[in-house]
Amino acid sequence: MSTELPGRDELSKYVKVTAARLHRVRMPLVHAFRTSSHRKTQLDHILVELEDASGAIGWGEIASPSDPYYAPETVETCWHIAEHHLLPAVLGKPWERPEQVAQLWAKVRGNQFAKAGVDVAAWVLWAAVHEVPLAQALGGTRGEVIAGVSLGIEPTIGDLLTEVRRQVAAGYPRIKLKIAPGWDVEPVRAVRADFPDLDLHVDANGIYTESIEHLTALRALDEFELTMIEQPFAPRNLLAHARLQPHLVTPICLDESVETLDDLETALSIEALRVLNIKVSRMGGLTAARAAHDRAQQAGIPVWCGGMHEFGIGRAANVALSSLPGFTLPSDVSASEKYYARDLINPPVSAEHGVVQVPKASGLGHTVDTELIAANTVATLSF
Repeated sequence: MSTELPGRDELSKYVKVTAARLHRVRMPLVHAFRTSSHRKTQLDHILVELEDASGAIGWGEIASPSDPYYAPETVETCWHIAEHHLLPAVLGKPWERPEQVAQLWAKVRGNQFAKAGVDVAAWVLWAAVHEVPLAQALGGTRGEVIAGVSLGIEPTIGDLLTEVRRQVAAGYPRIKLKIAPGWDVEPVRAVRADFPDLDLHVDANGIYTESIEHLTALRALDEFELTMIEQPFAPRNLLAHARLQPHLVTPICLDESVETLDDLETALSIEALRVLNIKVSRMGGLTAARAAHDRAQQAGIPVWCGGMHEFGIGRAANVALSSLPGFTLPSDVSASEKYYARDLINPPVSAEHGVVQVPKASGLGHTVDTELIAANTVATLSF
């Protein structure tokens, strides 16, 4: 994929948001998903719609959970921040590059999920105005990306094996298993026995402690030749990750611990990670996510793009990000059909033998299904 951008005259074109809308959309999952903290059967996400004077539209997605278990933010807090702080800061302000948009709300601390939705919408709007694909606008170099899938905690090991077999049969080369104390060594042992060569990793979502029992279980996972153990300890407990890593052959991957570039610098300095999960939502948008990619690549840390069960809009942004050269591990950009019977974009994100094509069309690269959005919207707000 070419990364050549339009000429300087086109790049100097200013973008100014003249209208903005929020849509709270509720979508059912095709399969219930359980992590170490909660179980979900449907999702409420907030779609951000930015429009400029030419009528061009940029879509973004605030993919925060409904409850404060993964992160402090919820749908309600994100709506409040977007309504009262982010969109008012963006409206009517001209900018030349999407990286500049975050400066408009620089005084707002935290609230990364809310920021991410507006930041992505700004990138998509810029790409639409300049008639380039989102991946190209970001500097992507790949025409396709390798996808993995994330599987939740199932009622039984047999149920888990059924799900793993289904996804392997669908062609996905990497499977991530959610784990928790009491659901770790034996489920992983069973999956590895069935699939000795599968790219397999586990994700604890920060539920473990440095108790003898928990450390014993984490160290026992080393025998299964996992690609990584993701976020075993609580987000702010970077020192625990740094203490554990020397006792493992398996690389530790950080997720919730890295919300900002400063977090990444701290983690790198104390050698608390050997792999980085970059989530657009967790880091406040494509601008910060791309910067994290650049810094990790400089440090020799492999990265992959994590997901938050995004609808098609957020999923398409993840695909675009995953086209950057440092994303050398399979990312959570699996096909829309794994999560939703019908997605909000046309065509939906699809995977052929675990490979997702990077869209070549300008902007988001997909047509947004506004009728389906309207049919599933539970609240709207216009500016």
